[in-house]
Amino acid sequence: MNWKRFLFLGASVTFMLLSSSIADIVKIDTNKTGEPISKYIYGQFAEHLGKSINGGMWAEMIQDRKFYFPVLDDFDPWGIATDPMWSAGPYRFLKASPWKVIGPAGTVTMDDQHPFVGSQTPVVHVKGDGNPAGISQDGLSVIKDQKYTGRIILSGDDTAAPITLRFVADNGEVATQEIGKLTPDFQSYPIEFVAPASTDNLRIEIISKGSGSFSIGTVSLMPADNIDGWRRDVVDCLKALNSPVYRWPGGNFVSGYNWRDGIGERDKRPPRKNPAWKGVEPNDVGIHEFMNLMTIIGSEPYVALNTGLGTAEQAAQEVEYLNGDASTPMGKLRSDNGHPDPYHVKLFAVGNEMFGSWQLGHMSLDDYVKKHDQVTDAIWKVDPSAQLVAVGNVGPWDQTMLAKCADHMTYLSEHIYVKEKTAVLEHAAQLADEIRRVADAHRQYLNDIPGLKDHHIRIVMDEWNYWYGDYLYGELGCRYHLKDGLGVARGLHEYFRNSDLFFMANYAQTCNVLGAIKTSGTASELEPTALVLQLYRNHFGTIPVAVPDQPHDLDVSAAWTEDKKALTIGIVNCTSIPRQITLDTGGASWNESAQQWVITGEDPDSFNVPGKPASVAINEQNFTAKDGNLDSPPYSVAVYRLEAR
Repeated sequence: MNWKRFLFLGASVTFMLLSSSIADIVKIDTNKTGEPISKYIYGQFAEHLGKSINGGMWAEMIQDRKFYFPVLDDFDPWGIATDPMWSAGPYRFLKASPWKVIGPAGTVTMDDQHPFVGSQTPVVHVKGDGNPAGISQDGLSVIKDQKYTGRIILSGDDTAAPITLRFVADNGEVATQEIGKLTPDFQSYPIEFVAPASTDNLRIEIISKGSGSFSIGTVSLMPADNIDGWRRDVVDCLKALNSPVYRWPGGNFVSGYNWRDGIGERDKRPPRKNPAWKGVEPNDVGIHEFMNLMTIIGSEPYVALNTGLGTAEQAAQEVEYLNGDASTPMGKLRSDNGHPDPYHVKLFAVGNEMFGSWQLGHMSLDDYVKKHDQVTDAIWKVDPSAQLVAVGNVGPWDQTMLAKCADHMTYLSEHIYVKEKTAVLEHAAQLADEIRRVADAHRQYLNDIPGLKDHHIRIVMDEWNYWYGDYLYGELGCRYHLKDGLGVARGLHEYFRNSDLFFMANYAQTCNVLGAIKTSGTASELEPTALVLQLYRNHFGTIPVAVPDQPHDLDVSAAWTEDKKALTIGIVNCTSIPRQITLDTGGASWNESAQQWVITGEDPDSFNVPGKPASVAINEQNFTAKDGNLDSPPYSVAVYRLEAR
């Protein structure tokens, strides 16, 4: 038996034998209510980093499909890195071309004079001796008998045709496709095949046995069931998560991002070195793709703007591109790119972490105050209705921004990350403690900064999470456990207690990178932290009520539903002991039939793995609330719904 499970069971049995008749009393004042809980507290954040967008949410299977890296005879694509600041790693990243030359040295050269996209295009030279020449890439994940589609853009000598595409499984089974004719100009040819086997190491070969040469502009391959380029299984997870808003595209990434790289014909968008992180950004996902995803999953966009290396003019042009009428210069450009109607984006982050020396374009606080005002003036000139979130950081930065720029912002952002602690109770308390610290600081600002109360600037916690452990899912790909879910639930409770201050919170991040969702090449799964966000988003009330009396080692929060017909109660038990809660609701009466949702696992280190049965899940059941007692299992998050009589 797992030793943690043994200790967990032993502690539970001992407590039940010695103390089963003792119940914890929780007092709830149903008449004392707070400001309504903003739905945006359940927000998400997706950054172009690691396997968050590319290699996670986006369905593209081909690495470096636009040939940012030169295809060389020396094949050494992968580097290994660690993250000393967060004691994480090692993890693998692409440092050179993932394409391998088929043929002798010199078979492939790079054309930097007339590239199809970016700065170079591979040219394959075929000798006509009957031996195949071309390039290959392995490591593709496929499922047997599933259909895959895509395209390849080619040009070349007609004598180099036919071009053969081979899809080779590691068991030797092969699917093939031939392209019978080439032209001197680049042409797009469809790809379609059925996977011959299930494998995580399918190899694609692009070869010729002809003579002369051919050039490969780009290659694209996706599962045929993708939804406008997004992975269907991940979209299903996103819909289950039911987040109302997504922050995008960064993060540190945005401070070096040119939004124009992500518009126009997808195959012609230039690949770039990720400006803030490892790897290459292919720019396949830009404004149009992200906005389409928001439509698919029914969420709102929260777009971050570049105030690092970007200018006020560029930020204003991006806002106009999103929201301007087709008669405006940027609105016309958007219309020309296939979307005549404005996107009507409401929320914009004006920069990211510009207080940090790690941020591209970092400058002194005094200089940034001036730039912030310039950027917001330019944005409001093209869209006076835009809601702008300024960069914040508790301390002198916040104090200066609020004192000097309060009339140039709608909200102020904050970020918090915490690491691992050994004791579960201490580990789970960290996010709530940090949220409370930020809230206390802002309440002090309201008292100390003249005129600030007149502006009512609420907080947007647009990055918050645990950050620890090895990167098992690529760069920043931390795994999350049940104990982290306990901490996220406690964090939510702290947002509820400060609902007058917090307008929005964006869990960082959505997929793989510090992600609520983890993926393999063919499967995806909600982490315990995601399950907590899903549970509260779908079932917790919106009008918080006071819980003045509760045990010190439990965390209890309560809220009326919007119609006040039901009371919801969240209980986080970070101990190894099953608890029974006796409610004191001041004489309020409830229907006997009630609902209960519980998240727990074998031990606090339980986790979920894509493609395997979940170890942590949401369990729903009905129960009788007649006696006013609620059960709280060890290491659990539970939400109860009591219907008012």
